[in-house]
Formats: sequence, structure tokens, C-alpha cells
Amino acid sequence: MEYRPLGKTDIKVSKICLGTMTFGEQNTEAEAHEQLDYAVAQGINFIDAAEMYPVPINAATQGRTEQYLGTWLKKRSDREQIILASKVAGPGRKEALGHLRDGPRLSRDHVLQACDASLQRLQTDYIDLYQVHWPSRSTNYFGQLGYRYGKDHHPETIAETLGALGELVAAGKVRQIGLSNETPWGLAEYLSLAKELNLPRIVTVQNPYSLLNRSYEVGLAEFAHRSSVGLLAYSPLAFGVLSGKYVHGQRPEGTRLTRWGQYFTRYTSENAQKVTQAYVELAQQHGLDPAQMALAYVNSRPFLTANIIGATSMDQLRSNIASAELVLSDEVLKGIEAIHDVTPNPCP
Repeated sequence: MEYRPLGKTDIKVSKICLGTMTFGEQNTEAEAHEQLDYAVAQGINFIDAAEMYPVPINAATQGRTEQYLGTWLKKRSDREQIILASKVAGPGRKEALGHLRDGPRLSRDHVLQACDASLQRLQTDYIDLYQVHWPSRSTNYFGQLGYRYGKDHHPETIAETLGALGELVAAGKVRQIGLSNETPWGLAEYLSLAKELNLPRIVTVQNPYSLLNRSYEVGLAEFAHRSSVGLLAYSPLAFGVLSGKYVHGQRPEGTRLTRWGQYFTRYTSENAQKVTQAYVELAQQHGLDPAQMALAYVNSRPFLTANIIGATSMDQLRSNIASAELVLSDEVLKGIEAIHDVTPNPCP
């Protein structure tokens, strides 16, 4: 397993990061622990969670992912070898997120409360990487590719959020901080304020990146790369679509898009299915597993710090982790670019 620095820090994380948002919904506690044990045995030292997990959002299950991680950590004696990441939720509709502090915000009090609650569930004294899950301001994320101005409805500023994160670092509860679902402007503002106010510097940005969504390359990739802010790529299989299991209208029982497809329609659009079919056929032409090809492409990007994979079965997990050893040929890479040039970013 290859290890890469977390921003400008001396923390080294595995190129493959284990995502955990299925823990507590699609995966039981025993299954979660089995995945974690296997991942660590394969050299993975980087694990990503969030206070609102598992997905989909549900008041009855919220926090269960971190709880499962906590019971796993408690059984081990190597906490210092694990790089543990989690996230504080940004603001959202009260009917969807009202169970989180009566509607989460990125104010000082909310950030501090969220971190303390996560630490308690995780049964640990510190979080290695604490991230803002999505911005407080009105901007483009979660499927919105283009920016459309909208009035901000929350008074907290980036300075307030960053100040709260700085307090957590000073208290020893958090080692490093990062962003998620961010834009070039947002990252620039955090970096500028960190320098101006002598506050901790952002080390990573966790954004979607896959064969079906390379929007990160437009603007943010260069800015982050030149600023030594690493990409943590999430949804590298576009919610499992790039595995090919949904082609020709298939809906395997128990899968996320079968169960909750109404929440993630960008992955099931006609255009997305058409492009996915092209990538699946390209993989098959070269004797490659479609999922491994898609993951290997993400792994090969020079601006990547870690590729966040997720799985609901051990077979999926084994295959996904094995992608770390796959090197795509020039012919395959040319084929990928040809498909992308015709239909770029069908799943923003």
C-alpha cells in the first residue's frame, strides 16, 4: 500500500481510505468490524466517517457509524496507528436534519458540540482529521454543477467556523482540519483567513471525483494542488454505478440505488447510464473489472491524497482495495479520455 502526506503535515495516509457511511444501515456492527479488520490488514490506515452517517439520513440511525467505529477502536491497542477522519454537518432543512442539534449549523457552539459528541461515540480522545461536511453559504455542491446565486440564510461566517476548528486543535481534540463539498472560493477564503488570523490551515478537501464527475479538475484541482491541499475523492464509483451493476436498467436487490434511488437521481439519468455503459464496455474490452478500472483511474491522479472506497460486502471490499495495485495502460487511459471528451461530467 502506498502512503501519501496529508497536506503539508508529517501525517502519512494510505492511498485507499475506507469510507464507512454504510455502517449502521446496510452493514451490521459485526460486518463493519470485519471490514475494518480486513482493511487494516491490507495496509489501510485511513478511515473516514461523519456525524450524520449512516446514509440515507435518518434520526433513528444517526451517529451509529461512529458508534461502530468506537466499539472497534476500543478492542484495539493501535489507536495511534489509525488516521481517523470525521465531519461536522453543515446546515440543512429542519425536516431532514432537525435531529442534529435542532438543525445543524457551522457556528462556534455547534462545531464544538458536534466534535464532543463524535469523540464520545468514537470512544477516542482525538480525531486526526476533522472536516466541514458542506458549506454554510449558498453555493454549488451535492449535484449542482454550476453556481447560481442564492441568499445565505445562516449568519455564521467562515471566520467563525475556522475559529471554532482552531479551538478544537488547540484543545488537542483535533489534529488537522479539512473541508468537504467545497469550491475554489471557499478553499481560498479558509486559507486566507488561516494566515490572517493565525489559525490552523486546511490540509484536505473531500469532494466527489470519478469517471462520471471530474468537475474537481475545473478550477479546484490546480488551486488545491499548488496550495498543498490534497484531494480526498469520494464516490469514486459514483454510488456503485461504475461497477456496471445497474447497466441495462438492472436494480440488484439491496443496493443503494435500488433502495434509495429517488434521492440520487443524477446517477440514474439517461445520460449517466449511457456514459456508464461506455466505460463498462471499455473495461471489458481490455479484460478489466469495471469497478477496478474506475478506481485505478482515480488512484492515478497526481492531485489525489486518498481515494475513499466503500463496500457492503467483503467481496466488494477485497476487489476495491486490490485496485491499488492496478496500473492502467496508455491505451485504456486514451479510451477513458475519449469517452470523457464526448460527455464530460454527466453526474455532478
